[in-house]
Amino acid sequence: MHRRLLTTRWLLLHVLFLVATIATGFFTVWQWDRAHEAGGSFQNLGYALQWPLFGAFTIFLWIRMIRMDMHADTPSAEGVEPSPAQDADNPAPDHRGGRRVNRPLVPPPAPPVDSDEDPDLAAYNRYLAGLDAAEDRSGS
Repeated sequence: MHRRLLTTRWLLLHVLFLVATIATGFFTVWQWDRAHEAGGSFQNLGYALQWPLFGAFTIFLWIRMIRMDMHADTPSAEGVEPSPAQDADNPAPDHRGGRRVNRPLVPPPAPPVDSDEDPDLAAYNRYLAGLDAAEDRSGS
């Protein structure tokens, strides 16, 4: 067992998921019994069939969260490691105990488009540049 799953945060999450899963089991039995009583209806039967799905979804989320937390420190599938300069520019700690969050860098601007290449795109870019200049002049 990984020590990370035994932190206070994870112990509380384990309790929450266990309680939610057990509760869905109790609700299933309750609705099943209610559907078979004299005042029961097909609506109760529908709920009795839905509650196990809610319980299965709870278990799915529990496993998914564990897997996501276990793989949080592994490099991405692309194999791209963040550069030291990027890490120095991004010192914000993560909510999971102070680890750094590697946010993607903003891509460089696209090269300008000449009117010869695509006149519509060049006209649109000039329009956007004019809007940006007007916004800068207005001070907004």
